[in-house]
Amino acid sequence: MADEVYHIPALLEQSIEALDIRPDGVYVDATFGGGGHSRAIVDALSSSGHLYAFDQDRDAVSRAFSDPRLTVILGNFRFLSNFLRFYGVDAVDGILADLGVSFHHFDDPSRGFSFRWEDGPLDMRMNRNARLSAADILMSRSEAELADMFYLLGELKNARRIAAAIVKARAEAPLATVQRLLSIVRPFINPRQEKKELAQVFQALRIEVNGEIDALKALLTQSLRVLSPGARLAVITYHSLEDRLVKNFMKTGNLNGDPAVDFFGRSTAPFRLINSRPIVPSPDEIDRNPRSRSAKLRVAVRL
Repeated sequence: MADEVYHIPALLEQSIEALDIRPDGVYVDATFGGGGHSRAIVDALSSSGHLYAFDQDRDAVSRAFSDPRLTVILGNFRFLSNFLRFYGVDAVDGILADLGVSFHHFDDPSRGFSFRWEDGPLDMRMNRNARLSAADILMSRSEAELADMFYLLGELKNARRIAAAIVKARAEAPLATVQRLLSIVRPFINPRQEKKELAQVFQALRIEVNGEIDALKALLTQSLRVLSPGARLAVITYHSLEDRLVKNFMKTGNLNGDPAVDFFGRSTAPFRLINSRPIVPSPDEIDRNPRSRSAKLRVAVRL
């Protein structure tokens, strides 16, 4: 039950099916979290199979289950190939990445991930040893940088006004708590869409604090080096910026989505798409786990 409280994995059955697991294969779970996906992968392995699971949060790693077929790595998946090389692994048969945030992060007031905990600190670091917190970002970035962050990572139409209000407010007093940030941004939030727009504000900050887009780019490009021919890449995204990157990469083998063709116009794409459209949760799953509603699973085979 403890793992379920920590995090309920989205699209669990679909993602395990997508990996097409070989019992003696070697796999990567790039986002261990509460261990739900990892447990399902390990259960599908024989005694000669192995799973390497990554998480940069010590809380998650400390809660990992014990199994001889599982190695849990305290580290960011952006260093995937380096860690695999350290463990003597040249190639893997599948990679799964669930890019969502664990329930634990949202539900722990001390982590500052949710606008529900107004007395919480503006932290948002998945790796508590990371240098910059959300408060540091808000206090140090220029107005233009903040506006770009809220527009590009939060998809907020009033990003410039929010950024200007933050710069004005921080000149009067530091931004250190969730409550302080909410008092600044709420005047620019549509009351009829308050939860959605506040979630976008916090999403933008979280992505910036944790360098999530750069980490995803690193994971995708390194997957080309570590996936064996016939291996599967399965990625669950939760917002359009992530999904666009994954879609472009799986379709073309590059992050820009530039057509991958040779001199004669023949495709040189290194992947074959399993699903032309993303797999999404069923209404039943959304009822059981409302936080899965924005999840999208894309799957490709390494050629």
